[in-house]
Amino acid sequence: MVEVIRLAVTLLFTAVGYGLGLPNPTDDPDVGRLLGAIIGAGTGYVFGGVFGRLLHSSVGRATGRLVAENRGPELFARLLGGALGVVIAAVIAVPLFVILEPVTGAISYFLVTVVGAAIGGRLLSSHWDEVLSSLGLRASMEVATKSLSDDAATYLLDSSAAIDGRVLEMFRIGLLDGSLWIPVDVLEELQGLADAGDPGTRRRGKRGLGVLQSLRAVTTVTILDEPVPGVADVDARLVELCLRSGAQLVTLDGPLASAAELRGVRVVNPAVVAETLKAEASAGDRIRVHLTKEGTRAGQAVGYLDDGTMVVVEDALGDIGSEVDVEITSMTRSAVGQLLFGRRID
Repeated sequence: MVEVIRLAVTLLFTAVGYGLGLPNPTDDPDVGRLLGAIIGAGTGYVFGGVFGRLLHSSVGRATGRLVAENRGPELFARLLGGALGVVIAAVIAVPLFVILEPVTGAISYFLVTVVGAAIGGRLLSSHWDEVLSSLGLRASMEVATKSLSDDAATYLLDSSAAIDGRVLEMFRIGLLDGSLWIPVDVLEELQGLADAGDPGTRRRGKRGLGVLQSLRAVTTVTILDEPVPGVADVDARLVELCLRSGAQLVTLDGPLASAAELRGVRVVNPAVVAETLKAEASAGDRIRVHLTKEGTRAGQAVGYLDDGTMVVVEDALGDIGSEVDVEITSMTRSAVGQLLFGRRID
C-alpha cells in the first residue's frame, strides 16, 4: 500500500511540476516543464513515502480492532470488501475530475480508490463469518425463539465454558449427551470479546466462537433467543432459562454456579469433571519432575507435573532448576487441586 501511494503521489507531483514549469536561463517553456517535472518527481517520491506510511498506519489503527487472522474465508471476505471499497470510493471521488486538472484529477482519483479498497477489505475481513453467512456461503446456526423444551438432556452453555473449551471434548467422548443451547446473550458477549482491542481478550473471544463452531459437528447446537422480561443481568437470565426449561447449566463461573445451584438448577462444571477424572497418584509411585522454586519449609523444593499438579520435594533445595526422580510419600487435595509430597530418589 505504501509503495502504491508513493507512486501515485510521485506521478501527481510530476504532473503538477510539468504543468507549472520553472523559470530557466533560456526562457524555453519546454526546458521549464522538464525541470518542473524532475523537481516534482523528486519531491513527490519523498513526500509520497512519508504520506504513504502515515496513511497506512492511520488506516491500521482505525481498523486494527476489526482485523482478524487471514484464513481462507477471511481472505475471500477481504477481497470482496476491497472490491466494494473500490466501487464506493470511485463514486465518491468523481467530483475530483471536475475540480482538478485532468491529469491531477486522474491520479487523485486512483489514490482515493486504493485507500477505499484497503479500508473495505479490512472491514469485511473482520466480520467474515457474518458476511459469508449473509451470502449463503456459510451455514449459520439455527435460531430458536420461544421454543424451550422439557428435555432434561439439554445443556445451556455460558461464555466461560465456551472459552475454556473442555466442554467440546466432553461431548466428543460422551460425558455429555444431548442438545446444546447457546443463549444469544452469550453469543453477543463472545463476539464482543473477539472484536476487543486487547489482543488477549480478542484471542479468548475467538477461541470461544471457534469452540461453538466445533460443537456443531458433535451435537445439535441452537442459538436461543428467548426473552426474560424484567431481568437485566445476563447471569440471572441464564439461571431463569434453566429453571423454565429444566436444562443443565454448563459453566466455569463459580458465583454463577453457586447461584444456580441454590435455585435448584443442575450445574456441570468442566473443570470439576476434569479434576474428578484425573488419575489419582498413590504413595510409593515414582515420578520425574522439574523443580522450579523453593518451598515454604526449609529444604523444600517445588515442581509441577505437565497437568499442573504441584509436587513438594523434601531436602531438594539444591536441585532447583533440574529434573529429579521423586518417590511420592503422601498426597492431599486442596482448593486448587491435588498436592503431592515426596522425597528425592538418589
